[in-house]
Amino acid sequence: MNTSPVVQNDPSQIVACTISRDVQNFDLLIEDMEAALGDAWGDLSFEDAAAFLSQPDAKSLQFVTIAMDVEDEDNLPAITEVITTAKAAGIKVILIAEDVSPTALHQLLREGGDEFVPYPLPENELARAIERVLTQKEAPEASTGNKTFKATGDRSGVVIPIHGIAGGTGATMMAVNMAWELANIEKEAPPKVCLLDLDFQFGTASTYLDLPRREAVLEMLTDTESMDQESFLQALLTYGDKLHVLTAPTDMIPLDMITPEDITRVIEMARSNFDYVIIDMPSTMIEWSQTVLELAHVYFAMIELDMRSAQNTLRLKRALQSEDLPFEKIRFVMNRAPGFTDLNGKARVKRLSENLGISVEILLPDGGKPVMQAADHGAPMSETIPKNALRKEILKLAKSIHDINKSDAAEANA
Repeated sequence: MNTSPVVQNDPSQIVACTISRDVQNFDLLIEDMEAALGDAWGDLSFEDAAAFLSQPDAKSLQFVTIAMDVEDEDNLPAITEVITTAKAAGIKVILIAEDVSPTALHQLLREGGDEFVPYPLPENELARAIERVLTQKEAPEASTGNKTFKATGDRSGVVIPIHGIAGGTGATMMAVNMAWELANIEKEAPPKVCLLDLDFQFGTASTYLDLPRREAVLEMLTDTESMDQESFLQALLTYGDKLHVLTAPTDMIPLDMITPEDITRVIEMARSNFDYVIIDMPSTMIEWSQTVLELAHVYFAMIELDMRSAQNTLRLKRALQSEDLPFEKIRFVMNRAPGFTDLNGKARVKRLSENLGISVEILLPDGGKPVMQAADHGAPMSETIPKNALRKEILKLAKSIHDINKSDAAEANA
């Protein structure tokens, strides 16, 4: 059964075209176009495309795929003209690029490219891109199922980074589930929530929510000076029509490739369009970690009751205090904390706090194997294990944060 959004009233009608220097250089594109459209597509060169797209014969086209590689970067003005002509005719544009520089790609996306897919094409990615461009709303609204998210730029969201002090302490689990609980905290007027995965090397928020990683993320991150609401929203994906997510880039990149100025622009853009900005931080402290800490309203540090967490917490405390940074913003969260009846365990938590000179304010129970199974299924705990003790505690924390935020907002407006 064909579920493609492509409309074909006439079997002989051409509804799409590939545009390239030589389409034979992109054999996988040929295969995927045939799989998606059968014979209802054609091929044009860059030289012929602009002239054809401005003619009445092009009215039947729903989209074009512009395929390019590094050799085509010298031909950007001609490609830009093709995109401009297509957009003027109401034709969607999918960019297919192999080894093209981020700067060139960003320029083409700004000129009107609707989607970007890397070449060689990931399995089924072209079909998904076609579906997205043919069903999406016009910017600055981003499609979220039956609802639309409209960029307003008039908000001042609460910034909540979550940082794993040692490996496996559950920072991503906490970030994903906290973001989802906040996005569902009210039925009538739920707050708008954005989850930023800033672990550019090993970030797995996309895995927890079964979302694809997209090249648009790196495009946006590497040219934040040109970022506007439209390009920012295009880099986001949605989960469950409610939660907006900036996934980690497709490929592993150096953490210091992104500057503190880039991070500031991204967070401020998110704050101006969302009520809550949850940030999944890398465990490594780098130059822009200070930037996030200073922008944060509250900074959650995930630890466990073990020597690794104790030693790393002490290192973090010394580093921040030596630089006169706001260590007091950090709220320590103990994952897999001792149960209510485990008196020996509770005594160990108290000794840990005293020895490190910190307050462990939040104790999260061990949710057991179901927590990891929920993550493997790509769904928040509230969707798969709503009665799990860990899920209930995260929900309780989300409600507390939201109540405090509403109270502060009411006082400010009084």
